[in-house]
Amino acid sequence: MIHSLDQAFLARQTHILCASYEHWTGMPLIDAAPGLAVQQLFAAPFAVVSHDTQADPVFNYANIQAQQLFGMSWEEITRLPSRCSAEPMDRDARAKLMDRVVRHGYVDDYSGVRIAKDGTRFEIRNVTVWNLLDERRVYCGQAALIRQWIVL
Repeated sequence: MIHSLDQAFLARQTHILCASYEHWTGMPLIDAAPGLAVQQLFAAPFAVVSHDTQADPVFNYANIQAQQLFGMSWEEITRLPSRCSAEPMDRDARAKLMDRVVRHGYVDDYSGVRIAKDGTRFEIRNVTVWNLLDERRVYCGQAALIRQWIVL
């Protein structure tokens, strides 16, 4: 699965995800040996997703656990506007969360309901959401670390 993806993109995105997470939280996202971060984050037992900076942001990264949680392949999830991961009635709360993250850099107390491709609803709990910064510290999206969820 990971071998068919753009390795240069994955290496850069993994670096941005990990460096930005540590910048905001002071903690490492993963404890990876040099050269293994891409594979370790992609195969982590927790879900990590990120989206870009379009007016209607689209997911641009989802590790295997996130793909399984949302019931989508890499190709499907990376075409999905991130707002569509929440049901329409939950999108206002999600938008307020994203605004809070933009203002503060990150939050580590988010909980909300999300929906998988097949319509399964699940609650994510104690999620960390953070702003992504590139090598020049320019804002380049947002990411979420989902360690806890329960199918509803």
